[in-house]
Amino acid sequence: MKLCNTCGTEKYSDDFHKRKASIDGLAARCKLCQKDYDKKRALAPHRVKARAEYAKTDSGIAAANRAKKRYYENNKEKVAEINRNYVKNNPKKRSAHKIVEKMVRMNESSIQPCEVCGSINVVAHHDDYDNPRAVRWLCAKHHKQWHKENGEGANAH
Repeated sequence: MKLCNTCGTEKYSDDFHKRKASIDGLAARCKLCQKDYDKKRALAPHRVKARAEYAKTDSGIAAANRAKKRYYENNKEKVAEINRNYVKNNPKKRSAHKIVEKMVRMNESSIQPCEVCGSINVVAHHDDYDNPRAVRWLCAKHHKQWHKENGEGANAH
């Protein structure tokens, strides 16, 4: 049994992380207190800001892409199930997406820069899913902003 320096509770040694530098080989905080400490530390404003700034750098983007790829490789079945559920639950949206893909592939339409900022990394946005050929090209930022201000596109279900 060991006393946690943070909560003051006596706990079993399994409730503490191992730490070679300690005399008893265990950390001073119990696992629960360490988890709370780590969470508070991660949510500190200066740390949140630093992570957001890093995410915008080339290194941060590359790290995020590696993490996404690693997640997909380790969770292929889960990702496939999520995709199957999306298709099943959003038939009208999926149909509209397929129509736009075909229009671009058949050169009936071309991908345009974001209509707000001119970025070339864009997605096709539908204001009304009953008119799937009418799309607006928006970058991810402005696409999210549109939905935040206007909600889901009309006739989505």
